[in-house]
Amino acid sequence: MSLNARRNRQLLEATAPLLLQGERVEFTSLAGVGSVSVRRQALTAAMVGVLSAGTVMATVTPRPLYLVLTDQRLLFFDGNQGRKPGRLVLNLPRPYLSAGNSRKVFLGLQFATVLSLAGEEHGLKVTFPVQHKSDGPRFVAALPVTR
Repeated sequence: MSLNARRNRQLLEATAPLLLQGERVEFTSLAGVGSVSVRRQALTAAMVGVLSAGTVMATVTPRPLYLVLTDQRLLFFDGNQGRKPGRLVLNLPRPYLSAGNSRKVFLGLQFATVLSLAGEEHGLKVTFPVQHKSDGPRFVAALPVTR
């Protein structure tokens, strides 16, 4: 399921002033960007469990960001917890991007890939949540594959 019409329109409105002449939007979605260490997940779960006497369970997830893939760039906007797109957070040149290590994760309910930027040592993990899982393979298909 892609973004609903209202959210997609808001994202395109936020993107419009940033587009270069002749640049066109090819894809939009919402994804978790970055990774959360197992240690941080365990510490958070333990702390919440202790503070709530075991009545509340907590998880830590990557930061939600709206992504806009144009024919020239990949733009990331603040996800505002799934509400209206916020400020531009990251702007990556598309010719230097590739995707790799793509797979279903979390019992097959999510889709994850790792973006590589030419010249950078570390990749950027992008995870499409359950409601946007089908966007993952379409996003990866639009980029070259990391070797």
